Amino acid sequence: MIRAHTVLAFDFGLKRIGIASGDTLTRQAAPRPAAAFGRAGPDWERIAREVRALAPELLVVGAPYNAAGGEGELSAAVRAFAAELERRFSLPVTLVDERFSSLEAGAALKERRASGQRRRRIGRADVDSAAAAVILARWFAGEGEVR
Repeated sequence: MIRAHTVLAFDFGLKRIGIASGDTLTRQAAPRPAAAFGRAGPDWERIAREVRALAPELLVVGAPYNAAGGEGELSAAVRAFAAELERRFSLPVTLVDERFSSLEAGAALKERRASGQRRRRIGRADVDSAAAAVILARWFAGEGEVR
């Protein structure tokens, strides 16, 4: 019997960290409520609640690259965040190229709203968590893994 493994993904930002979850059986990614990023850094308690609730076996973090493929300005902060995730939760962490994930997520949310599938307005936290879902979908598809 094939066993599904839960995976959590993060879209790191200096105001919010988008979060999404999915499993290796269905390979579907779904946005979760975003975590704040304040003066003290990430809302680790919020992130820990997600980890406890979903018991993932792997964490995926979006790695920021610029359009030309070079490291983005947040690369060092993202790598530090990924290392802290691994340290705090003793789970493997994989980095995945997140280029244009926020644009893709925003466009998909706007399309859902225009079609009537989504009624409430689209906030920035919605886009951040939808971007985390895009990152996770890329990981499921085997795209963009960063070493």
